[in-house]
Amino acid sequence: MTIQNISKLLFSFSFLFFFSGLKSQEKFPDGTAIPKWFKENKPTDINTLGKKYIITENGMKNDSTILQTKKLQEIINLAAKNGGGVIIIPKGTFLISSVFFKQGTHLYLEKGAKLKGSDDINDFPVMTTRMEGQTVKYFPALINADGLDGFTISGKGTLDGNGLRFWKSFWKRREWNPKCTNMDEMRPRIIYISNSKNVQIEGITVKNSPFWSTHYYKSQFVKLLNLTILAPKAPVKAPSTDAIDIDACSNFLVKNCYMSVNDDAIALKGGKGPKADVDPNNGENRNIIIEDNTFGFCHSALTCGSESIHNYNIIFRNSTVKDASRLLHLKMRPDTPQHYEYITLDNIKGNVKTFLYVKGWNQFFDLKGEEAPKRRLANDIVLKNIDIDCETAFSVEASDLYELKDFTFENLKIRALKPEEQNLKAIKNLKQTKVNITKVASLSQTYDKKDDSDIAAK
Repeated sequence: MTIQNISKLLFSFSFLFFFSGLKSQEKFPDGTAIPKWFKENKPTDINTLGKKYIITENGMKNDSTILQTKKLQEIINLAAKNGGGVIIIPKGTFLISSVFFKQGTHLYLEKGAKLKGSDDINDFPVMTTRMEGQTVKYFPALINADGLDGFTISGKGTLDGNGLRFWKSFWKRREWNPKCTNMDEMRPRIIYISNSKNVQIEGITVKNSPFWSTHYYKSQFVKLLNLTILAPKAPVKAPSTDAIDIDACSNFLVKNCYMSVNDDAIALKGGKGPKADVDPNNGENRNIIIEDNTFGFCHSALTCGSESIHNYNIIFRNSTVKDASRLLHLKMRPDTPQHYEYITLDNIKGNVKTFLYVKGWNQFFDLKGEEAPKRRLANDIVLKNIDIDCETAFSVEASDLYELKDFTFENLKIRALKPEEQNLKAIKNLKQTKVNITKVASLSQTYDKKDDSDIAAK
């Protein structure tokens, strides 16, 4: 065989190998390749992150009754001044309000370690932050990181928001004034990450948040791995304790997490109001993968809204849902321009109250003197390879205020007390392949006749 023929043969093999690799590479719903970053998931190695600052060796006491925010902030500042390092929380309970991590600093919670939030709002400052699709003066979270590159939280310990007193106050205020908003009753979050990149939060438990559990704003390349996020629905409901709020972020991975909260498990945010799409404080969510998770009780496993303007290339897959009120909820706000597109749910099993829920969302509607926005659209939504029991299959409402089109249902096995297939007429160009919807007389799972997630839709 000549050298020329060998060269051609090697070129052919190389081309076939390259083509095969391209063909097998995973794609986002819009057809673009999923970057390797989403698959390259390694545990945080705190031994590579600089000096270790064990808080009990730097002036803090294992005492859940003494507020030690100031001392913890001093340790963070010291680590930052010395070039960075890891703040180590050893076994024990330490009471704090808001602390702010600096570039090069990290948080590690040992097994049995707990940072517990103060339940006195007077211990928290008021500052400019992001809440409910607005940049406003409000309360920061327990753990805050802004403008950081490479920030990590890891370990086997717990961030406990100590929310019971806040929850009781909220419901008492709502009883006195049914129109009070979430932000009228003052309460902090647990984690707030903003304007940051290359963030990894891994292994810890986040529970009992007074408000949203974890919130990520205008950040990119964020990984949430092996987290447990909890907030109760009884005996006192923990209001608006969303597990994960993704707010104007890109390249975001949620993997191997367990979430059970008294609101949405994962909510895609981004802004609200008639001019939300031109406000530089707002933004879209793009290239989000949510996979290999388990969902306990929650209002929706995945929600677009209620403050959301553009969600693009969203994958929710390989997960189990147990006792959620909804699997997918598209909140269509009549006072906000919205576009939800290229969203795929794939390989889901379990039980939900409602499989697909799409209706107008009028909570605290406010046009602010402007004309109603003309663009509210959901398109290229794919639901496939799903095996699920539910009370209602399709709670989909036709409306002149928004458009639903180009949905695909493929390989669905749905057992429902109320199939409600007639509601699918609200979707233009609906494609269905191997869709099996069975009406059943009863389910092993029972649901509240009305949960508090229904209130806001009215």
